Amino acid sequence: MRKLQVGIIGGGASGFFAAIQAAKNGAEVFLFEKSNKVLSKVLISGGGRCNVTNGTSSPSEFLKGYPRGNKFMKKVFKSFNPKDTLSWFEGRGVPLKMEQDGRVFPVSDKSTSIANVLQKEAHSFGVKVLYQSGIQEVKQVDGKFFLKSADNNWSVDRLIICTGGKPKKEGYTLVEQLGHSIQPPIPSLFTFNSPSSQIIELKGLSVPNGHIRFEGSQLQYSGPILITHWGISGPAVLKLSAFGAKWLHEKEYEAVALIKWQADFTEEGLRTELLAYKKEHPLKKISRNPLYGLPARLWEFLTDKAEIEHELRWEAVNKKKINKLIEKLFKFSLIVSGKTIFKEEFVTAGGVELNEIDANTMESKLVKGLYFAGEVIDVDGITGGYNFQAAWSTGFLAGNASTN
Repeated sequence: MRKLQVGIIGGGASGFFAAIQAAKNGAEVFLFEKSNKVLSKVLISGGGRCNVTNGTSSPSEFLKGYPRGNKFMKKVFKSFNPKDTLSWFEGRGVPLKMEQDGRVFPVSDKSTSIANVLQKEAHSFGVKVLYQSGIQEVKQVDGKFFLKSADNNWSVDRLIICTGGKPKKEGYTLVEQLGHSIQPPIPSLFTFNSPSSQIIELKGLSVPNGHIRFEGSQLQYSGPILITHWGISGPAVLKLSAFGAKWLHEKEYEAVALIKWQADFTEEGLRTELLAYKKEHPLKKISRNPLYGLPARLWEFLTDKAEIEHELRWEAVNKKKINKLIEKLFKFSLIVSGKTIFKEEFVTAGGVELNEIDANTMESKLVKGLYFAGEVIDVDGITGGYNFQAAWSTGFLAGNASTN
């Protein structure tokens, strides 16, 4: 009896997970990869350590890590969730560890541990990986899918598209050939450029729990903030960029960010504390004695912006300068002009419209036998393991459902 043939386009995280699951269920699986290597994003992610998932949160908290598609992912996680990811890798000889911020990595701190086990598992179930086989055309005729590359033709019974996020709509040609609509892709997970601000002179300094919000919006996020030679970065910035991806895109990445250098600062609290400090330490020089655990150079920069002279002591500071210092601590205004993609964290918001996909199976609602997994769909997560979790979960579901 002829085996069911499943074609998978894309040799990334979701493609491999789908391939393994479909082959494990008895299908003959062909995995089409346009380049000469697979799992390249797995290998470079997390600085070469591979941030597999995130382990701190309850299911409802975990879903908050998806600026787009969290309701869809809630259904997906019923079939394969973060705990299943931990069991899957550890059950195949790859011990994992959770860091303080919840990010989960292989104990080896090497992404090759993850890539190797995926390739080994795929090989053990007979998945055929076809390198340099970029599929250029897809059509469905009489329930079968016909695939065409530059120099070959194939036909399969089921098709799973795992081609990842693309920076431009043209990258979704195959999906559109099959009649699906695309939410136009825009960047997510990027750092903020501020070339005109003197703050970039403080490159390398960071605060552990700052807060950023965009003037004229509800967008805000707390967490570590890092000053770079082009602007600001760090987890708070990256997460804010994900939640603000569409708003910032519409603003053409020109906006005013208001920074609190400690997330729990209040204007009144700062006023009370600074006046009390003034009373207790009248002879201390303001700019030479940092408060609130802020780095000395950042404190000096902020006092300078508050027009407090270097030699000025607390006993001689007037109300106007204290108010100005409070303003710099509580809502330091930074003009954002442009963005920079964060290291290897290339993530797009956008992709296949979710209302055209069944979240219980990842099957297309428009084309029977067609499935999607990974970043090709309009789901994206913040930094910290959320995008890989979406890849494992949707890949597992698509691979499983394609053989039922």
